[in-house]
Amino acid sequence: MKRAELVEKMVNTGVIAVIRAETPKKAVKVADAVIAGGVTGLELTYSVPHADTVISDLVEKYKDTNVVVGAGTVLDATSARLAIIAGANFIVSPTFDKEVALMCNLYQVPYTPGTFTITEAQTALKYGSEVVKLFPGSMAGASAIKEYHGPFPYLNVMPSGGVNVQNMHEWFEAGAVVVGAGGGLTAPAANDDFAGVTKNAEEYISEYKRIKNS
Repeated sequence: MKRAELVEKMVNTGVIAVIRAETPKKAVKVADAVIAGGVTGLELTYSVPHADTVISDLVEKYKDTNVVVGAGTVLDATSARLAIIAGANFIVSPTFDKEVALMCNLYQVPYTPGTFTITEAQTALKYGSEVVKLFPGSMAGASAIKEYHGPFPYLNVMPSGGVNVQNMHEWFEAGAVVVGAGGGLTAPAANDDFAGVTKNAEEYISEYKRIKNS
């Protein structure tokens, strides 16, 4: 699939669920619960043991759906390549890494690095990132996106960290193209309450649709 199409699929999910878990089995359960609630964007983090295998399993499981599976917490080019080979549709990092960017460029897979400053955003753009992750979003605040758009009006921003149902509208009003949702979405999974995760996902996607239709 062309890189531009992968970026479009990622952005069109509206909400990217950040999946963390202690075991591969639990990671799949969290992912299933999120998808059951209507959130179709997944960022399976490399903090999950055997993350590349989990990514491969999820890609295969949902190959005939609109689910988009990416890899998160990718810290090096080797991890990026393993995730891409496993079928990851996009790569996310907490910071910008040149070697990861070059690996993603080689395989024509979108790279969304964490950025916090204008300098970091410019570096990411120079290395081909179509979407940057504003991280930690809770520290930067929604107004940071407007500041980004001063020098870079064409920059696509995905805030992550600090995004919840109550403030989601602030991020999109500020210019976010998609948002990342972690603990606020998946917190019930800590107690194996996967129905709670599904309920949260329903609330997130319902609010996203309300924002887009308003």
